[in-house]
Amino acid sequence: MVRRIVTTTDSDGASAFLSDGPSPWQATFESIPGFDVTMLWATDGSTSTEAKLSDSGAWPTSWVPGPGGSRLLLVTFPPDSVMLSPDFDGLAAQREQMEKLPGLAEAFEAESPGMHKTASVDYGVVLSGRITLELDNGRVRELRAHDVVVQRGTRHAWRNPAAEPASVLFVLLGATPAR
Repeated sequence: MVRRIVTTTDSDGASAFLSDGPSPWQATFESIPGFDVTMLWATDGSTSTEAKLSDSGAWPTSWVPGPGGSRLLLVTFPPDSVMLSPDFDGLAAQREQMEKLPGLAEAFEAESPGMHKTASVDYGVVLSGRITLELDNGRVRELRAHDVVVQRGTRHAWRNPAAEPASVLFVLLGATPAR
């Protein structure tokens, strides 16, 4: 579990700590062992530094930001072998993603597992492990710890062909879809 520290400004105008602990928005998947998505922070398109989702623990209505909004996500991808196991239940995984990742789960293509496209500019920083970014027509790049990808609203999938999990920190910036 990642520790999240959030700052604010107190009633006297001095900087202060608002919270220190885990994010209330963590999706762990029974149907996809090792897959974990934590939303660390979100803004709604407001330009105020106070713009955020409520820390009350209410589940987000969308894990993808609208235009001008942002999401900070930490994603741990299990090895692809988890999804290739004879015990893997793709329908259960899809149902669980729809329940736990609203806004993002709907972007995934049923006919091309893992492929999706969102109206966002995404900055991804590989924190650990190896992960492969797949684009159209079989174009792929392998990324390792400390590699950075700038995903500009294009159709893509993340694959983990390694035996170990891979963790990636994503900043999603809501955008208007390209025509």
